[in-house]
Amino acid sequence: MPDSPAEPIAAAFQAHRDRLRAVAYRMLGSYADAEDVVQEAWLRLSRQDTATIHNLAGWLTTVVGRISLDVLRSRQSHPESSYDDQVPEMVEESAEEDVAMADSVGLALLVVLESLGPTERLAFVLHDLFAVPFDEIGQIIGKSSDAVKMLASRARRKVRSTERPRLVGREQREVVEAFLTAARRGDFEGLLRVLDPDVRLTVDGPDGEVVVLGATKVAAGARLGAAAAVRWQPTLVDGRPGVLSWREDGTPLSAMAFTVVDGRIYAISVVTDPAKLGSLSERN
Repeated sequence: MPDSPAEPIAAAFQAHRDRLRAVAYRMLGSYADAEDVVQEAWLRLSRQDTATIHNLAGWLTTVVGRISLDVLRSRQSHPESSYDDQVPEMVEESAEEDVAMADSVGLALLVVLESLGPTERLAFVLHDLFAVPFDEIGQIIGKSSDAVKMLASRARRKVRSTERPRLVGREQREVVEAFLTAARRGDFEGLLRVLDPDVRLTVDGPDGEVVVLGATKVAAGARLGAAAAVRWQPTLVDGRPGVLSWREDGTPLSAMAFTVVDGRIYAISVVTDPAKLGSLSERN
């Protein structure tokens, strides 16, 4: 944004900024990425002949939608870079922004949206959450209005079939804290109480990705893993409660992100690859 917000175009953009950020956040699930998208929208607007824009709100929504769609497609094409980009975000000072944003959206909805394809997600978010007409969405993705209706309908069915009752942010963090406490104490039964029976653990290590399924196996691994960490720091990973841990010599051990729904943890993502954790420094 320019230094002089009193300028008409800057003031007009600022009036739409919160809504644009909300659109981008629901598309991308990351506060930092949403801010980047909104900033890029401003740059494009600042280069545009505004006399040709008859509906600024619609124009900006279209631009944010297109940029967000490009980001989602890039994530699919280069999944190996997606989590790398998230690691520095875990320790950013403005993490409370992610808490507020995640709580306002609903964590479970964000989790479900992650399962949608880019165009499905765009159609659902823009139409069902922000009431953008189908024909305008079609212009963004290059499809007919009828095709967009089908995308939105398919996305809506997925959301309705997979979305579970949600917890607020404070309750999510309490569940994660209960998990960590049980892991440190070696409390196997305590771990089972907070883990969904079908919990999925994904570990991104130096030798690649390993997936562990089921509460019994995840609980057993959690007891062993907790013994190697001497310091823990709560944090956020794209709006999800997370934890950073360090070894006794101060080197990073892991970065964990939890998905909590219905009072239990049903997904855990862990990064242990030193190459991806190297940028994390211990905070005193």
